[in-house]
Amino acid sequence: MSPILVRPVREQLEHDRIIRLLHGKCRRKYDAGMNPGAEQNVPVGAGPSAIFPDLVLHSQERGRRLEVIVEVETGESVNHLEALAEWANFARLRAAFHLYVPAGMIDVARRLCEDNNIGVTEVWSYHSVGDDVRFALIHRSTAAPVLAPHPGKDHAPAADSPLKRKVAPVAKRPATKGSESKSPRSVSRAVNSAGVRRNAAPVKKKTLRPAKRK
Repeated sequence: MSPILVRPVREQLEHDRIIRLLHGKCRRKYDAGMNPGAEQNVPVGAGPSAIFPDLVLHSQERGRRLEVIVEVETGESVNHLEALAEWANFARLRAAFHLYVPAGMIDVARRLCEDNNIGVTEVWSYHSVGDDVRFALIHRSTAAPVLAPHPGKDHAPAADSPLKRKVAPVAKRPATKGSESKSPRSVSRAVNSAGVRRNAAPVKKKTLRPAKRK
């Protein structure tokens, strides 16, 4: 739970239910830990500066590299104060940041991220249909993976960034003797001129002269 927010009981129950659902889905791919409600099971960082996102997803490999931070919001917690206090901090971590918001708060969440320059890797919406919860991907960053810039360092575009893509020029084949091809217009002119020359020289007809009388 956010330290700056006290949710209504019903929203808090829904919030924790969604966290547990996502935890079950993410365990197939990650070493997943969760911090529902006021629990602080899996910290990111150490000491007083440690933070406790709703879901913390580490790689299943030996190094257990931090891969994804997941934060689930409810209608009450999609606001300017929450965005500055939590979303901005999560976006600075060297991990992808996934944000889940109610379907009716998508536009508000987008505006908060744009106004405060918060880089979110993925934005998901959710809504309940009876006992079932449905999720929909709303936004995915074009750069993958998205890592928050380290303070005080300049970062060049990634190798696969559109800014660094260049179209290779088409290599021209070297010209060889006798390989020069004439343009269709020059060929047609040559044909026409040859035809005119052939037609301009009329064929002489043999005329029969009358035989001389003896």
